[in-house]
Amino acid sequence: MEDINKKLKNVNLNFFQGQSDYFKEYRIKTGEEEKAVKAKMGEFFNMKNVCFLFGSGTSCNAIPNMKGLFEAVSSLIDNLANETANPKAIRLKHLFDDINKKAQGNLEEILGILYNGHSYINGFPDKYKDIRALLSELINKIEETIFNMINIKFNTEEQIKVFESYRTFYQKLALRNKDLSRICVFTTNNDLYNERAMDSLNIHYVNGFSGGITKHFNPAMFNYTYSKQMDVSIDKYEPVENMVYLYKIHGSVNWIDAEDDGNNFFSIQELHDAEWDSDKNILIYPTPTKQNKSLGAPYVDLFREFQHRLLESNTVLFVIGYSFSDEHVNDIIYRALATNTTFNLVVINEIPSSKPIAEINDKRIYRLWGTKEYEDGSVVTLHHFDYIVENWLPDLNAFAKENKVLDDFVSQLKKITDKDK
Repeated sequence: MEDINKKLKNVNLNFFQGQSDYFKEYRIKTGEEEKAVKAKMGEFFNMKNVCFLFGSGTSCNAIPNMKGLFEAVSSLIDNLANETANPKAIRLKHLFDDINKKAQGNLEEILGILYNGHSYINGFPDKYKDIRALLSELINKIEETIFNMINIKFNTEEQIKVFESYRTFYQKLALRNKDLSRICVFTTNNDLYNERAMDSLNIHYVNGFSGGITKHFNPAMFNYTYSKQMDVSIDKYEPVENMVYLYKIHGSVNWIDAEDDGNNFFSIQELHDAEWDSDKNILIYPTPTKQNKSLGAPYVDLFREFQHRLLESNTVLFVIGYSFSDEHVNDIIYRALATNTTFNLVVINEIPSSKPIAEINDKRIYRLWGTKEYEDGSVVTLHHFDYIVENWLPDLNAFAKENKVLDDFVSQLKKITDKDK
């Protein structure tokens, strides 16, 4: 969060529309750049359909990035080999180290090699079962470590700080004008920040699961909304304002595949507490094969919803903390740009120029990023989630409250007028 008492040294704020510098094209005066950004953001929130795509950057620091996850896995493998001196643990370490010589600390590539090797070995006779078992063991160790790093307790200083950013996000945006569509949040993250934040604020959300004690995945839920009866004497309803659609397109730490449950069309269950189970956990791990995994249930339904939402007229997608590294996600965004002329894309992140999204000269694509430097040497990153939430996003909650006061006043005035008649 920005400290207003610090003396500012330099602001490096970048805002592009297509390949054009937004500030230069619209002749924004020096010192008024942030005001111009906020005004433009306000315009986008007047569009009928507002969607967000969250990447790992929104939960950054509270949950380790890929480098942090690799270090955790590497440390676990080393400790197992050094402390137990078990031949199997030593073999696991040698296998991990050999693969890492090629992968160079890239955990996604390591998992990709392991999955490909396991698939290849499966085609051979049982005499290779020891190698297959070793590959399976290493895959499970890596995935269990990733799972445990994601399944946080929300009790450290950094975790609480990120949690407050999520709370502020939903406090600002959940109470949206009932005449407009509900907010849609798509996320590649597997953590429970979104659910915890909305639960703490008593915000209704639809995440594709239905039921009571046992919740099962049901994609039809995304077609439903919460409504309240306006008049008990007639069947007239209006949508509830504080409601969000949440799509976890790479799964969640609290989802399992309960194959033994035959009473539902989908066997995917949502648990209250997340627990590790190598046979039942279904979240998509960071591997090059994740696009293939996303073709099965429930992910095919979630990606279909993602595509459907972006193809609706007058839609804006805000991309936060996502670096455009997942081709199956990128393809849906590119398809929306190619086919939906009323679609706008706002990328709040510093995207490398090598990424196609940074090279396309399309006026519907906006890119925003930057830093603030202070004389004490500290730097604030303007495209980090906490700064975006505090400074770039309008407070729709406040607007809605003001409108509700006005609506109530008009309603009371109408009743008095009707009575006088």
